[in-house]
Amino acid sequence: MFSFSSILQYQNELAQNNTSCVEAVTHYLQQIEQNKRLNAFTEAYAQEALEKAKQLDDKRNNGAPLKKLHGVIIAIKDVICYKGHTVTAASKILTGFTSLYSATAVQRLLDEDAIIIGSTNCDEFAMGSTNENSVYGKVLNALDETKVPGGSSGGSAVALQAGLCMAALGSDTGGSVRQPADFCGIIGFKPTYGSISRYGLIAYASSFDQIGIFGKCMEDIALLLEIMSGPDEYDSTVISQKTSTQGAYEAYTNFKFSSENEKKYRIAYFKEALFHPSLDIEIKENILSLIDKLRSAGHKVEAIDFDLLDYVVPAYYVLTTAEASSNLSRYDGIRFGYRSNAPVKELTDFYKHTRSEGFGKEVQRRIMLGTFVLSAGFYDAYYSKAQQVRRMLVDKTIAIFNEFDVVVMPTSPTTAFGFADANDDPVAMYLADIYTVFANLTGVPGIAIPLFKHSNGMPFGVQVMANKQDDVTLLQVASHLMKEYDMHDR
Repeated sequence: MFSFSSILQYQNELAQNNTSCVEAVTHYLQQIEQNKRLNAFTEAYAQEALEKAKQLDDKRNNGAPLKKLHGVIIAIKDVICYKGHTVTAASKILTGFTSLYSATAVQRLLDEDAIIIGSTNCDEFAMGSTNENSVYGKVLNALDETKVPGGSSGGSAVALQAGLCMAALGSDTGGSVRQPADFCGIIGFKPTYGSISRYGLIAYASSFDQIGIFGKCMEDIALLLEIMSGPDEYDSTVISQKTSTQGAYEAYTNFKFSSENEKKYRIAYFKEALFHPSLDIEIKENILSLIDKLRSAGHKVEAIDFDLLDYVVPAYYVLTTAEASSNLSRYDGIRFGYRSNAPVKELTDFYKHTRSEGFGKEVQRRIMLGTFVLSAGFYDAYYSKAQQVRRMLVDKTIAIFNEFDVVVMPTSPTTAFGFADANDDPVAMYLADIYTVFANLTGVPGIAIPLFKHSNGMPFGVQVMANKQDDVTLLQVASHLMKEYDMHDR
């Protein structure tokens, strides 16, 4: 029976002829079919995945050297372009749209012989924390199908959680990789902003969006990060100089097998985060216990004051909705996508009908909010103030990482909750992002790792953040925590 634990293990099995790419693809396609009720995939590329697998098996059997991702089976969120394949951002407005090119991240995976097995469900235009805002319907959490998987990358998270792929790509604008990872009990990583090109990622908020990775182990995440990162002439926001992410896998593995595993870290946590009234008591107690264990192990762990915590969510939603209002103005029904058939006399009426019918309620809400904060008379009161808060957060973050290697905090105030629990109060849902949006506002890398199990049976863990372009240190610390303090399967 086919099994997968890591890319290294899988490729060793291939090299020893103990399995094949065709066997692996067949296994995952069967799992996708058997778990269709989870609604994780919008489309599985069954025939082409099998054909690619056969080609790779033939290459390997003819003695060709294995590329870094030879036969590795990856799912991609339905906001990431793949040439010749449908990409809709889980929205009616892009019904039937076929991408004319591949995202840089996807192309780099394909260049290393990865197999893209399908497109995964998500909140419409990556706007949501539950994966209920999708034209394809909601995604179910495989651990408890009455619970949300988190969002917006819920389909990618469940695809990995349920064993429907070896790794998955999501996008993280305010926690959309880390929060579903926390709800699903898996690893979810958001790299430094600009480390992976956003070319081919459908924009929600351009100065926040970052392609992220769901993986089974830290080695796999380090490898995918290394392959996808680096300069890209098609994205002016990507980090142009050589960074540690381009040698992430080698740096991580060298560290793992050296005496540096005994390194003592400087770890900070925000008092305001762990004693916030919204935080579940069991989550708080487990993280405080982890902090005590880290201190006992010789790490420097200190509480620091962070009086800006209650400003991060308002600043985040002012800025992201403003950018969304601008980015989504291109979807008008004229050039591509959904077009209303309602009778109209004026072009403006046509736009109104098409956008009202094509966009879901949450996307409409955010477009209207963004248009409002950018409007005359309110721009200075809201948008400019939010930019000032962002600048203050960046300055404070620089000061923190001058003294500490990482910051630890909760990923979410609660474990995965039931469907429709927050539908009547969108503000309450927005406030649930209080711990994750900080990394996107400041551009630092963040990772959610599963460490604990709640008395309600659902997993949760901690979020770790490091300084900009210090992604390798982040992976090293996260790996240490998982090795020494993982309690979620016990």
